[in-house]
Amino acid sequence: MNEILNFVKDCGVYYLATVDGDKPRVRPFGTFELFENKLYIQTGKVKDVSNQIKRNPNVELCAFKDGKWIRVRGKLVLDDRFEAKKDMLDKNPGLRGMYSENDGNTEVYYFDGGEAIFSEFGKESRTVKF
Repeated sequence: MNEILNFVKDCGVYYLATVDGDKPRVRPFGTFELFENKLYIQTGKVKDVSNQIKRNPNVELCAFKDGKWIRVRGKLVLDDRFEAKKDMLDKNPGLRGMYSENDGNTEVYYFDGGEAIFSEFGKESRTVKF
């Protein structure tokens, strides 16, 4: 888990892909954390991405840096607990201007299993299941 977390965080920005009806949707994200040994992301309930995840929780993210990239795919599960939101916001204090644990908007999701595929140009990819 730490290898996946560290790679994505080192990239700074990753791109999250969801499905909207029958169309793909991709957008940049920055929140990616480990809490209770699960990989988490954060968004707001008012965003389209939130509704897309609720309708189809199967997502994939991709991050790239220095000729190497990772794709992480799996099913996201909403964690509505105060503690999970607090952990995310504590680790990303820049979000506190837009979100809080009790604002009715903050959502955190964890990957319920999945796989991470590490790739590099000219080399074999490596898959890690979690």
